[in-house]
Amino acid sequence: MTPSPLDDPKTLVSTDWLAKHLRDPDLRVLDASWYLPAMARDAKAEYEAGHIPGARFFDIDEISDQRSNLPHMAPPSEKFISRMRAMGVGDGHQVVIYDGFGLFSAARVWWTFRLMGKMDVAVLDGGFPKWKAEGREIEDMPPIVRDRHMTVSRQNQLVKDVTQVAHAAKLGEAEILDARGAPRFRGEAAEPRPGLRSGHIPGSKNVPFGDVLNADGTMKSPADLKAVFEGAGVDLKKPAITSCGSGVTAAVLSLALERIGHRNHALYDGSWAEWGMYDDLKVATGA
Repeated sequence: MTPSPLDDPKTLVSTDWLAKHLRDPDLRVLDASWYLPAMARDAKAEYEAGHIPGARFFDIDEISDQRSNLPHMAPPSEKFISRMRAMGVGDGHQVVIYDGFGLFSAARVWWTFRLMGKMDVAVLDGGFPKWKAEGREIEDMPPIVRDRHMTVSRQNQLVKDVTQVAHAAKLGEAEILDARGAPRFRGEAAEPRPGLRSGHIPGSKNVPFGDVLNADGTMKSPADLKAVFEGAGVDLKKPAITSCGSGVTAAVLSLALERIGHRNHALYDGSWAEWGMYDDLKVATGA
């Protein structure tokens, strides 16, 4: 068992790393699986049928700001604290997050922890599919949870609202990166959410989240990630704002930026679910 030299408990860790540390008393593992309706998968049922030993289920839709009419917006700090305490996750813990797709929704929860000022948090590279493929231990028992105190220090610079994104787009002061697939970005495919226009934020660059991943669902090396961003025409010297359909896969790009040492990035939480809704916001189509 040889943990990768690229393991970083603040961004991304290998299955070898997690297996080595799985019994550490201050490690907490979270299953952050979440799926689009078209995927026809039940994340909670899959978790209950089998998960990494000790993992707790992080419900992205429930642990959100439900006062908003937009899907799974970042939760208020108080709600995040209460849900994490109830899950036995708190100060002094190293958190590792995975999902059932490979590397999909786990990055969103990594970003949420970062938003709350929690830095000792990493995504499991390759997620549950890689863990299972390697024949590693799985259980279907709920974990024994003990309440743990948690404090947060919200990092508001890590999130952007529609006004800030519109301003950035107009002035060209940041690179706006869209993680959706190319047909949706170009406006050639209908949005999965009804009532949304098709296209993209004017001036944004398309970096489909799958482009930063290998075929096995692991994240590409930092050198390859840099090449992906540069190949999409991204100026890595400028601040970056990541976006997607509803703020989930945007976080995959945020994680990739962090992996290459690009620290000046934020996530547009409303993403296309918000931008595509308002007729007074300009929409671009084509490449």
